[in-house]
Amino acid sequence: MRQDLYHDILGLLKDLIRTPSFSKEEDRTAALLSEFLRDKGVQANRALNNIWALNRHFDPTRPTLLLNSHHDTVKPNPQYTKDPFDPIINEGRLYGLGSNDAGGCLVSLVGAFLHFHDRSDLPYNIALAATAEEEISGRNGVESLLPLLPPIDCGIVGEPTQMNLAIAEKGLMVLDGVAYGKAGHAAREEGENALYKLWDDIEWFRTFRFPRDSAWLGPVKMSVTVIETENKAHNVVPSVCRYVVDVRVTDAYSHEELLDTIRAHVSSEVTPRSLRMRATRIEENHPLVRAGLGMGKRAYGSPTSSDKALMPFPALKCGPGDSARSHTADEYVELGEVADGLEGYIQLLETVFAEKRLL
Repeated sequence: MRQDLYHDILGLLKDLIRTPSFSKEEDRTAALLSEFLRDKGVQANRALNNIWALNRHFDPTRPTLLLNSHHDTVKPNPQYTKDPFDPIINEGRLYGLGSNDAGGCLVSLVGAFLHFHDRSDLPYNIALAATAEEEISGRNGVESLLPLLPPIDCGIVGEPTQMNLAIAEKGLMVLDGVAYGKAGHAAREEGENALYKLWDDIEWFRTFRFPRDSAWLGPVKMSVTVIETENKAHNVVPSVCRYVVDVRVTDAYSHEELLDTIRAHVSSEVTPRSLRMRATRIEENHPLVRAGLGMGKRAYGSPTSSDKALMPFPALKCGPGDSARSHTADEYVELGEVADGLEGYIQLLETVFAEKRLL
């Protein structure tokens, strides 16, 4: 039965690759996932482009564990040499856009959900959620779906971690900055160059180190990633310079603490786009983590953010594939990784169910 299940989810992954599902454009993969689950006898529900389901013998008096991954993708890297929508298998690798991030994780979680779906002896409920807009941290993804689900006690977020345990994850705060000067002719000593005014702020972002490090995530990291002026001509001193800072937040600070410090040290105006993407951590003694460690998996802190940041309950980020391949040209996932993902999720859940102590 397990081999048949692997064959089914591999077919699902190929179909997902064939179906473009850029963020905010996931309607076709949402329909595909819904149809797949219903063909397996699962009552699939849809909210916007999010698909969710519950185990057949759902009991509202029991705790509920969420299995979640996303079915949206970024747009293909321009350096692709293969058709990103053609699921080619070559030397044990399945190529295609979203195969690694996060198709292999998603279908492995779907397979684990199907494995347990009909069991009437589960000590916990299982909710499955295949969600949208993860790649853009959109509000119509998991954040919009969670209020529609039963209360969730903990979750597994499928992202490529080589099935190791990302027990902590950096948050994200994107800042839009503006430095103001005064326009003038570049040939004369006039005006006040906004770009030069920004120079000291950029140097501060480059060199400043917040004093508190996280045990799992290390230091806060700040990177100026975009600089632009309104100028179209070379001979005008710019009066306004806009820039963007990518701030990777750890669990040692809140977004608000970091923002207060930044504003106290830079002369330009800074405005956060959002304070939603918080750093997160699941305790090392949580049953999900203990089960993974008992399987020989390694615990670590992840520098990248995911939908885990939007979950107000303990969640473990874990899945087949390698995050180093995400968003790269000719993205692929190993067939063996998908098989190991399916088996690994099932073993992890079996261990937690046997312990009968989810919290």
